[in-house]
Parts: sequence; structure tokens; C-alpha cells
Amino acid sequence: MSRRRSATTWALVVAFVVVPLIEIYVLIQVGQVIGPWWTILLLVLDSILGSWLIKLEGARAWLALRTALRDGRMPARELADGALILIGGTLMLSPGFVTDIFGILLILPFTRPVFRRLLTQVVTRRLLASNARRPGPGSEGSVVRGEVVDE
Repeated sequence: MSRRRSATTWALVVAFVVVPLIEIYVLIQVGQVIGPWWTILLLVLDSILGSWLIKLEGARAWLALRTALRDGRMPARELADGALILIGGTLMLSPGFVTDIFGILLILPFTRPVFRRLLTQVVTRRLLASNARRPGPGSEGSVVRGEVVDE
């Protein structure tokens, strides 16, 4: 349990301390090379491109999800794509070039399969770990005693 808590703590430190510091560093470096106004313009254009990509790929993912449900298939791939587009869109909302690059990579249809495989591995590993901690049938505590009342 403490191992997972430690990993979560480090993930939060990276997300809220390391990533913003990297973003500030990259913004300063880009601003020194191309100037502050061009940097701001580049960030605005990047956001416009990201919004367009999110709209386009989100619509495709929604259509694929509806098609899978209509056909009676389990929409695992479609749900993973939707989650990746949502995460990518969230990354695109934060100002900065580094998070925008990761966001775009999660949204683009030709890079998304790589991240879909990673997401599948993470979810599978977490599900297997949670099932291993759960007591199985026949172990103490898994039987709930009760009484059937017929009205």
C-alpha cells in the first residue's frame, strides 16, 4: 500500500512542481530566441490548432463509439481513444509548449495507438493488483450471512 502511495506522491510532485518548472524554462528559452510577442502568438496559434484537433478527433471518437454500441461490440478501443483525447485536450488547455506537445501526441490518430497500448497496460496492471488484494471465494469474510424473507 505504501508503495502505491509513494508512486502517487511522486506523480503529483512531477505534475505540480516539475512540469510547471519545465514549462517556464521552455517559455523563457523560446522567448529569448524568437521574442516575447512571437512566443505569445505561437502559444495562441498552438491553442487554436489544439482546439481544432480536439473537435475533429473527438467527433471521430464519438462516431466510432456510437457505431460500436450500435453493432453490439464492446467499445474498449473507442473508450480508450475518447479518454486519450480528453487527457490530450486537458493538456492543451494549460499554457506551455511541453504540455501542448504531449497533448497533441495523445490526440493525433497516428500517435494515439502507442499511448492506447500504454493506457491498456496501466489499466490492466491496476485491475490485476486490485483483484489480488481482494479475498477470493472460500476465504474468511467473503460470506455474508443473511435470511431470505418472502413477502
